[in-house]
Amino acid sequence: MKNQNSFPIIIFLIILGIGIVWARAAYDASNVALSVIITISTFLIALLISISIKIANPWEKAVVLRLGRFQSLSGPGLFFIIPILDTIPYWIDTRVITTSFKAEKTLTKDTVPVDVDAVLFWKVLDAKKAALEVADYIGAISWASQTALRDVIGKTMLSDMLEGREKISGILQKIIDERTEPWGINVNSVEIKDVLIPGALENAMSMQAQAERERQARVILGDSEKQVAEKFGEAALTYADNPVALHLRAMNMLYEGLKQNSTIVIVPSSAIDTMQLGSMAGLTALTMGIGQDKAKNTDKK
Repeated sequence: MKNQNSFPIIIFLIILGIGIVWARAAYDASNVALSVIITISTFLIALLISISIKIANPWEKAVVLRLGRFQSLSGPGLFFIIPILDTIPYWIDTRVITTSFKAEKTLTKDTVPVDVDAVLFWKVLDAKKAALEVADYIGAISWASQTALRDVIGKTMLSDMLEGREKISGILQKIIDERTEPWGINVNSVEIKDVLIPGALENAMSMQAQAERERQARVILGDSEKQVAEKFGEAALTYADNPVALHLRAMNMLYEGLKQNSTIVIVPSSAIDTMQLGSMAGLTALTMGIGQDKAKNTDKK
């Protein structure tokens, strides 16, 4: 029910005040009967006029029925009705209205129970249809939205629901709009707020995602090792035709290892034979290189 506006009450008091002043004048003229008649008549006229005055807000439409039949849609602003004959059963709000709805423990297409919360944005375009075609259009919209959400969930896979909320929102908007159009209602949009899945399934999906990331990391590592092996193969082909280069590379690797103050270096016997470390010349060259490097470090300090 719409709250009563103060304007009709003010009109009632003004008319009644005029009638009382008039009746008082008649009473002073010693015409008591006329004074009573004026008072009663003024009261009835003020009451009828105040009842007939109606004011609708800018966002409202008043559904006027005359003797049980639809008469007109009135408002916004000031309008009048015929008392007793006319009634206003509905004041229709034409603004955009939000309605929250949900589907609890609803099975998806792959039989996963989910809880889905959504919000519907809708507006009354035809106040006459909203008042006459459905008993409670607000409640009807809520139930229509909930059943549509359950139908969409039952036809959608869980993965599609988690990844494609915008697509599901569009499907819901189309379905609900088709159901509410005969009631003079237009659905502006539907927003999926949240999709809740069982805790055990959520943990399993988290483990699956982690395993997928580990698999991708291992694949990347394997590709890297393959590329490194190919580069080593190319280097081996280069050294195969140039034994001097291979000898210098082996000497450099051993020298770099001994520079780190290592006391023990494990070298394969084949490398010793290749670098000729077993001979006096090889050991002398290696020792002189290390001694020179230590002397440079001492001079820097």
